[in-house]
Parts: sequence; structure tokens; C-alpha cells
Amino acid sequence: MFADNTLTPKEAVRLCALGTIANAPMRYSDLAGSVRHFCSRVMGPSLDLMGLSIELLRYEGLVDAVDGKGMEDDALLAISDSGRRELRALLTAKLRPSSDLSKLLIALKFRFLHLLEKKDKLGQMDMLLDLCDSELARLEDLREASTGEGIALHAWLDHDIALLKQRLEWLEEFRKGL
Repeated sequence: MFADNTLTPKEAVRLCALGTIANAPMRYSDLAGSVRHFCSRVMGPSLDLMGLSIELLRYEGLVDAVDGKGMEDDALLAISDSGRRELRALLTAKLRPSSDLSKLLIALKFRFLHLLEKKDKLGQMDMLLDLCDSELARLEDLREASTGEGIALHAWLDHDIALLKQRLEWLEEFRKGL
């Protein structure tokens, strides 16, 4: 993790892999393809994201081979108890303000939200609401401070501000349904 307890790109891949096999055991080759597909569709291709070896998850005891001996024979992998603890820690980690990595991490949080208990789900929604609120305040402050900057910047900021307000409403409604 970064110093502010937010996830690194490699931890985002770890979260994706652990969450994927927490849903159901999966063959190594299928897991690697699934992780690569999901991460690259959210963020685009990135060497930073693909640097994590799924074999490392097995070495660290986060996944177990259900059949076969390991990655070399395309073993069926399942998440271990320590893997579930690691998954929870990754799923409940803080987020940094908006970035491509944050977008991936938010998508992963929603993808695997069903794996958390209700109190953790609500906590994650509260964190996302706070993050969105902070980003909205930051952009509104920038909008107010940029009075002499011209119409293009204001139009862009107004657009982003409207999206954030819409996102806040959506998150509040989603949270109510949990």
C-alpha cells in the first residue's frame, strides 16, 4: 500500500484475482485471462497492472490448488482463508482522488461488493460518498477561483460538477438498497 493506506496498481490486480476466485474456483489460465481482461477494459493496457504473478498468490498462501500441483498444469485454484482476509483488507482500503487507478479500484469494489458483510458494504458506500463529496468541493472551489480563466474551463468544470452531483445521488440511492 501507499503511505496513505491506498492501494498500489499491483494490489489492484491482487484484489481482482482474489475477488474473482472468491466467487468460484477457477483454472489458472482462466483466472489470468479474466484479470487481464477486466483490468485492461477499465484502465487500458498497463504493464504496471500485469506485473503481478498469480503464482505469487499461491506462494503467499492466498490461493490453493484444488486439483493439480500448480500453475504449470493449469490447476483449479480456490481462495484460502488467508486469501479471504487479504481480500477483505484490499476491498476495504481507502481510495485516492480520481485517477485511472481509482476508477479501476471503484469498479473492483462494486464487482466484489457482494463478498462483504453488510456493515462493510455500508462503510464502502460511505467512503465513496465522502470521496465524491471531496472531489465535488475541490472542483467547485476551482470553479469559483477561476473567474477570469475563460468559458472553456468553466464549461468543463460545470460538466464535471454536474456528473459528480449525479454520482452522489446515485450512490445515495444505491446505499439505501443495501
